[in-house]
Formats: sequence, structure tokens, C-alpha cells
Amino acid sequence: MDWFSSFLALPTSRPHPSLDTQLMGPRLLLRMPDSQDWKQWRVLRDASRDFLVPWEPEWPPNCLTYNFYCSLLRRQWRDWRAGKAFTFSIFLHEGERPVLVGGITLGDVHFAAAQKGTIGYWVGKPYAGQGIMTEALGLVCDFAFDTLRLHRVEASCLPHNNPSKALLRKCDFVEEGFAKAYLQINGKREDHLLWGRVNPRLAQA
Repeated sequence: MDWFSSFLALPTSRPHPSLDTQLMGPRLLLRMPDSQDWKQWRVLRDASRDFLVPWEPEWPPNCLTYNFYCSLLRRQWRDWRAGKAFTFSIFLHEGERPVLVGGITLGDVHFAAAQKGTIGYWVGKPYAGQGIMTEALGLVCDFAFDTLRLHRVEASCLPHNNPSKALLRKCDFVEEGFAKAYLQINGKREDHLLWGRVNPRLAQA
């Protein structure tokens, strides 16, 4: 198939998943954040501050306030409706009430010729190392490939972030490159390893 035929074969309409979309796994429920999650989110982020700060953009002084949280929600809702990014809160649903344990976003989504998105994630310190993000990442990759019909998903991590590297390998991502000064992390431009995973249907074609 030549490039022009490939272009004509691209999807002519982009999917528009509902804001009520839920992804269910054996232990996890993933859904769009809402305002009622703020207290759980604030407590978890605050308790995990030292654990998360080395891997994230610099936290602003008001980052745990209700106003800041609501501004995040408004942006996340706009991006979801526009098909630019899809943010999920991660909940354990093993008990009577779902417990917030982290978050994951499929962002920088492009359709047409690119058909790709970039995944970012965080997990609270009390829940690290329990396989939570392995399940969550698998669910979001399925959402990207099956619901959004993307051709590939990408991720990045700091070169010394061994847990993230192990997670990405476990979830069938392939290390594809090295980017100098790729992202601003905790107030400093940092090098990153670049990873990708191709829709398995395309890989088998």
C-alpha cells in the first residue's frame, strides 16, 4: 500500500468517548476525576509529596487547594471533550467504597496521520509496588487501541527511574530513544528515555 492509499485508509471520524467512561479491571476502577474526589486527592498527594516531587513538574504553592484542583478539572474536561487528552483517576474497588490511589492520563492525542497519544501516570506512596500501575496502564492502552483506535502510545521517564522502566517493559513498551532536556521536572530540564507501544493489531498485520 502506497502512502496515498494509506492516507485514504485512515479513520474519517474521531471517536468521542463519553465523560462517563469507566475502565474496569480485576482490582481497579478508572474514571474521569470529579469535584467530590478532591479531599481524597489532596490527602493522598500531600502524604506522597516527597515520593512524587522528584518525578513531576514543580509543584506550585497552591497545588493542594480546592481552587487549584477545580482548575485542573476544568482543563481536563475541556481536553476530554476536544479529544486532546483523557484523564482518569485510579481507584481500588475491592472494599465497600472505592479508594483513590493515583492517576493516569493519555495526553497529546493526535488523530489523522499520527494516530497516537502520550501516557503519564502517578501512584500514591502507600500503593507503590503493588501492581496497581501495571493494571491501570494496561486498561488505558486498551482504551487507546480499542476505543480511540490509535496506532501507537508513547511514554517517557527519567533514565534513573527504575520502577517506571520496569513498568513500561512489563506493559510491552519498547525503549526507542533518548531525549536531551526533554521535560521540566521539579524545576529543572531533564533528559528522558523515550518509549513506544504499537497497537497489536497493526503489529500483526
